[in-house]
Amino acid sequence: MGAGRLYAAVAAGEFRRYATYRAATAAGVFTNTVFGLILVYTYLALWDVRPHLGGYDRAQAVTYVWLGQAFLSTLAIGGGGVEDELIERIRTGDIAIDLYRPADLQLWWLSADLGRALFQLLGRGVIPFVFGALFFPVALPTDPLTWAAFLGAVLLGMLVSFGIRSLVALTAFWLLDGKGALQMMMITGFFCSGMLLPLNVFPGALGEVVRVLPWSSLLQAPADVLLGRADALGTYVFQGAWAVVLLVAGRLVQTVATRRVVVQGG
Repeated sequence: MGAGRLYAAVAAGEFRRYATYRAATAAGVFTNTVFGLILVYTYLALWDVRPHLGGYDRAQAVTYVWLGQAFLSTLAIGGGGVEDELIERIRTGDIAIDLYRPADLQLWWLSADLGRALFQLLGRGVIPFVFGALFFPVALPTDPLTWAAFLGAVLLGMLVSFGIRSLVALTAFWLLDGKGALQMMMITGFFCSGMLLPLNVFPGALGEVVRVLPWSSLLQAPADVLLGRADALGTYVFQGAWAVVLLVAGRLVQTVATRRVVVQGG
């Protein structure tokens, strides 16, 4: 089996794995829809007081909310991706088995995470977004090219998300437990991705800083492409640059960890 087919099989296997948890998926759809409703009415109240806050009108703000609910699990903004399993395998020493596989460790876990993300987008993200589009005024483009550009930004967001989370997971080679690092990542991800409020709303220097951090690639960047507020090519360059930086950093940390650190479980 060629390398490409191997990693495609890993991604497909992870997709099928998540597809077996139908009850969990249904519960996730319900949860995302409920939280979407809470945020929509909060946003509408806020936009009543401050129309065009952050440059968004009411319909754009509502669209942003439902995009956030679609991406929450897809991009594992609050955690819940392959990083949990990777940390556990490092803790128990099972990572040694992964290192003996005739496959690249980083590409293996990246493929697995892409399979997971694709299922979460289709299985858990689409339904809340469609619900929001049916029952609330939203601002959706009619140009197929805009939708295609948006999907490209989502794919790059998946790479950036994996890059962030894999770096956090690799800290488990040095830490006794990676749970604290994961919790810090979750808090940072919620704040800096724009999950709570669009990053365009953040004032002054704070807004300028959060918009150039990698987390803005997860929600804010794809949302602005879909809403027609950002150039697709410029967005791709920004996301792609962060994806390269994070994946290269992850490769370097992985190399140091697997050569110099004794696995805690063995």
